[in-house]
Amino acid sequence: MKWLTEYGVITCKHELGVVSLATTQDLVTIEQRKVLVENDPEGRLITGCPNIGATIKPCTRTLNVEVGYSDFLRIHGQRICLDTVTGLTDGTPPGVVKYTVRDPGQQLVTEVL
Repeated sequence: MKWLTEYGVITCKHELGVVSLATTQDLVTIEQRKVLVENDPEGRLITGCPNIGATIKPCTRTLNVEVGYSDFLRIHGQRICLDTVTGLTDGTPPGVVKYTVRDPGQQLVTEVL
């Protein structure tokens, strides 16, 4: 499992909705790309979701991460994000539409279990 960086790409299930990533730590980088830690992918803006209709709400925000935080590695006490990060969006139908990592933003560093 690769570490997720600020150059990573996370999309909603509709593939065109891209999550705006930001980091809360600047101590650890990979190729000068900051590593994302716990809570960084949560509550982020999603732009470009094509799921639009009269009674359909497009994905506009990420909700809590369900899986994808390291159980072993931490930065300042916060678990690092892995390329397995997955959670729900605020899109319709509620509780169904997920976001996932398309690209971790680096290909060098992995966590091996």
